[in-house]
This record gives sequence, C-alpha cells and structure tokens, in this order.
Amino acid sequence: MEIKNFILFFLLMVVVSHAQEEMSKADKYFYMYAYEEAIAEYNKDMRDGKLITNHQFLNLADSYFRTGDYTNASRIYLDINKRDTIIDNHRFNKMLQSLSKTSEKERIKAFLNTKGDLLANELMENAEFNFELLETTKDPQKFEIFNINGNSPQGDFSPSFYKDKLLFSSGRPVKSKRIYGPSGESYYDIYVARIGQNGDVLNPNVFDRMPNTKFHKSTPFYAKELDKIFYILSNAEGDKLSFDDNGKNSMAIGMVYENGFFSFLLRDLSTSFYYPFYDDSSGRLYFAANFEDGYGGTDIYYVSTNNGQIMSEPVNLGPRVNSPGNEIAPFIHDNSLYFSSDIFYGLGGMDIYKANTRLDGTFSIPINLGAGINSEKDEFGFIIRGDENLGFSGYFSSNRPGGKGNDDIYGFKIREYLGPKTFSLKGEVVEPKYQQGIINVAVRLMDTEGNLLKEFITKGNGKYQIEIPWRDNLIIEIKKDGHSSFYSSYNKGQLEDLQKSGLNVEMVSIDDIVTERESKNVLDVNDFFFARGKSDVTADIALELDNVIKMLRQFPQLKLQIETHTDSRGGSRTNKALSQKRADAVRNYLLQNGASSSNILSSTGYGEEKIMNSCTNGVYCLDFLHKQNLRTLFVIQNLDELK
Repeated sequence: MEIKNFILFFLLMVVVSHAQEEMSKADKYFYMYAYEEAIAEYNKDMRDGKLITNHQFLNLADSYFRTGDYTNASRIYLDINKRDTIIDNHRFNKMLQSLSKTSEKERIKAFLNTKGDLLANELMENAEFNFELLETTKDPQKFEIFNINGNSPQGDFSPSFYKDKLLFSSGRPVKSKRIYGPSGESYYDIYVARIGQNGDVLNPNVFDRMPNTKFHKSTPFYAKELDKIFYILSNAEGDKLSFDDNGKNSMAIGMVYENGFFSFLLRDLSTSFYYPFYDDSSGRLYFAANFEDGYGGTDIYYVSTNNGQIMSEPVNLGPRVNSPGNEIAPFIHDNSLYFSSDIFYGLGGMDIYKANTRLDGTFSIPINLGAGINSEKDEFGFIIRGDENLGFSGYFSSNRPGGKGNDDIYGFKIREYLGPKTFSLKGEVVEPKYQQGIINVAVRLMDTEGNLLKEFITKGNGKYQIEIPWRDNLIIEIKKDGHSSFYSSYNKGQLEDLQKSGLNVEMVSIDDIVTERESKNVLDVNDFFFARGKSDVTADIALELDNVIKMLRQFPQLKLQIETHTDSRGGSRTNKALSQKRADAVRNYLLQNGASSSNILSSTGYGEEKIMNSCTNGVYCLDFLHKQNLRTLFVIQNLDELK
C-alpha cells in the first residue's frame, strides 16, 4: 500500500534526522524501505559480533514484518518485549499483528489477558468483539466488487464523490510533477473522472480546480453543502518545501473555494495531517494526524468549524476508535463512521471498520466489514452512498492481488448494510408514573444457557444501546436492585423485529408497590370486600387480585403471606372459618392466574381475632366502622432481599 508507506515516511523522518550521523548501513537500508537488504545487513552485523541496539532490533523486526516474515517478526518483538519497555504502542500493535498473521489468535488473547491492566478497556472489548465476530461469520456478504477502468500502473487511491463525478489521488506520471523518493512515483496529484451508469470510473484527468504545486496534493473530500474541497498537500512556500528544525516536511490540510481561492486550515511543520472529511450535519472536519499525545501512529480527530473555518482545538475520537495502530480515512454515512485501521485483530494490514453513532454521540464498537471488502492486504479510503431501500454503492482503495497498480480503486454494490451481521438493540428504561429514565439499570444479553454475553449500565436518561455478534437465540434481562425486572427469550425472527423496533421497558420501584399497615409491609392494593357471609371471588375482587398478579410478575421473588379478617358480627368460629375460606379463595385465584406457589408462603384466615377498632362483640357500631375490620392483606416477608 503506497499511501501507507507515504504516511510511514513522514512518521520516520524525525527518527532519521536525529540518527543520521549514527546510522549503520543496515539502518540506511531500513529508512530507504529496502527491507530485504536491511535484514541481510542486520544479520551480518550480528554474525560479525557488532553491538545491536534495541532500536536496531526493532528495525529488524519491522523489516521482517514488512516483507511478510511474521514468524521472525513476532519472535523479535516478543523477545524485546520480555526484556525491555522500549516497545511503543505502534510496535506493540505490530507484535500482535505478527502473531495474528501466524494464526496464533489464542496466544494473542492470552497475552492480552496478562496485559489487561495496562491496556485501554475499549481496546480489550474491541478485540474480543471482533475476534468473535470474524470467527462466527462463516459466509461473506454477497456483493459486487470491480476494479475501475480509471486505474493506472501507479498508485490510485482515496476516492471522493464530487457532484456526478469522482475525485481521487494518483501517483501517475505528470510532466509538472517530480518523482517522489519513497515510492518512485510522481508526487501525488488529484484527478477527476466520470462515473458511468454501471458505476465504473472513466476518463480521468488532472483536476484543474486545485491550485498548482510541484509537490503532493491528495486525499480530496468535496463538501457538498459548502461547495468546497478539503485535501492534503505538502507544506511548502512557493516552489520550496518547508521543513521543521529536524529536517522534516509534513502534510497540511487546505481548503479550496468554488472561485479557486485557497487557504490552509491545519498546518504544523512538526505534525502531518491526512484524510480530511467534512460532516455537513455537525459542521465537524474529521482528519487523521500523528500528534504525539495520540493512542498509536495516526489517530482520527475532529475540529468544529463555521462554514469550514476552524473554531476549536482538535478532539481525539478516543480509544473506542483509535488504537495502538494507525487509524485513517474517516467517512460518515447514515450515522455510521467508516475508517481504516491496521489494528492487530483485523484480516489484513489496513482493514475497513464501521462504528455506529450512539445516542450520546459516542461510537459503538467498530466492527470489521469482513472478507470481500477486506482482504489479507490493505483497504482504505472507503466511501458509500445509498439507503436500505435502493441498496448501496461506493468505492474504496486496495493493494490486493490482481490490481493494475500499487494501489487501485475498487467499486462495490450491495443490497444490504455492509459488514458481518450483529444484533444491535436500543431503547429506554423508565419509571411509569412520570416516564423518567432510570439510572444504573443493567441491560443484559445472554445465550440460551444463561451465560452473560454483554451488559450495558444505563445513565441518567435511562437510554441504552448494546451490540453483539449475531445469535439466532437470545435471552434479554433488564434488572436493577429494588425494581421490577424484565426477562424474556427471543428467537431469530423475533430478534430481527426487535432490532428494528427497539425495546422500551417500564420498571417499577419496590417502594411504589409497598405500604405499611398494622406495622407490616404489605402490597399497596385497594381494599376489596366479599359479599356478606360469602367467599366467592367476584369481578370487582378479581380486578384487585389481577393487580397483585401484575406485581408478582414485576417482582417474581416476592414472598407473601395472605391474611383475611372479618368484623365481629356473627359467631367467632363462623367468622374464622369464613375468613379461611376467603384466604383460600384468594390464594387459589392467584395460583390459577399466573402466580407461583413460591410466591405464597401461607394463606390464613384470622376471623375477628384482630379487630382494628372498638367494634368488638356486643358493641354497637355503624356499618362503616365494622367495614374497617373487613380486610385482606398481602404481607411481604422478604422486603429487605428485594431492595
């Protein structure tokens, strides 16, 4: 991948400038990208007994890595990692990439587990998710991929939609351009081509809307709403490249207006910027850069803009997107961020990933788009348009075998969303009275054996979004201590429907269904009354008992004692027998209509043993005073366990 070497060249320039006077012959080969020669010289130096520094050992490992000898590369990386802490994030990623290339994924997982406290939680989650996703996705998606006619024997990459045409970068020979050392091609320029009816790209020509320069200009992005083009170019003043104090030339981001007016947007002699992308909906300009405080080699950042003019400091997208490797080429479509990364859990070198935008503006776990779009080589510069109804089409760059040049542009067409199938669920957990979100609710996805697959803890708004590799059967559990719970099993069809509709759940606090009566914690239900001398469950009584059943479904761990009481009218033995019949009738109704026997510890009729007022035997009372003694209580025996 020539553009990858292009980026690597700028990352290494500082190292070269500092070490110029001390470089061995092997080092010089290494920094000239002559990796085979570097390997031979480093090994010769070792055979001759010369002292090899750790930096040179790492250069040797990198050389093996670049030439595809992953066994020797991983051997050296691991050896240095055991005896030194010199390996930075970028080479740490290469070490794991080397292990991945030699099919040692289990060894990678074991290694990650030992280093878990030193690595970002997001990196560990991303790795686990994508390892499982790629292992369980057996059949690649069905789509059409084609090598466009507009490719050349040189590098062609980074397409961008431009009205009804396509812009892209190329290193093909141009009379006005000089040869660029690291690649042996012409300095990169921007081309425009016609898009045919079948999606092919035809008749490319140098894009004349761009200001002329003898040096690099590439990776264009056309912002339709602004009618402006963002692109990268070599830092230069007129016909001379600009260098920092270490002799390093970097790449800047510029913007050109419809009238041809040009301005620099992001320019720093010590930092290179790559792959601008302007998001119309947010006004953000996304890009890749190699700032020193990043997570790896190049990270993806954004700045806020006003009509394209920068209004904020760069913001790193964080460890959910950025990794110890290189992340480049951001592109947003339909609330999904597409980008390329050479993180170790991919299929090849640079792979294309997709991360969905969550409700809070953060990104979900980036998923590898899988075989087809990605290969064992490098894929980057991905763009897409279309929708679920009409299908999708787009372009990307790759150096996979069978192309016409170093990097080629490929077109693709697909009917469905790109990427291996996942199950993504979003919704809201609220309390029913005021419809307010509930914080700290655990939303859990489990397999059919009850093993936890993924958990999400809600924040203050009660909203959640959770995603796992697709499974045809799942259990969903939503719980919080002291609240009602949700638990349900779903099959494939139900999961597909649920993924579209979402799942909103109302959760009742245990405090909302409990009240205190007679110094006891009881269910808060309305009083109901049996007909005088009867124990039949009437329709009015059934309504209240159905409410009890609802509470038991909300809190299946509830353990109740049913108590029924009469007034003092009638004989005490008769009243006790009557109240027992009523208690048994209540118990039977509950059991016959959904309650479990484990919910009901006992049902006891107390008759007139616990009169609430002074209306005892022989005392004249008005009817409403007698009625105060007619009651059924559902006494909670395990309230402390439920809170």
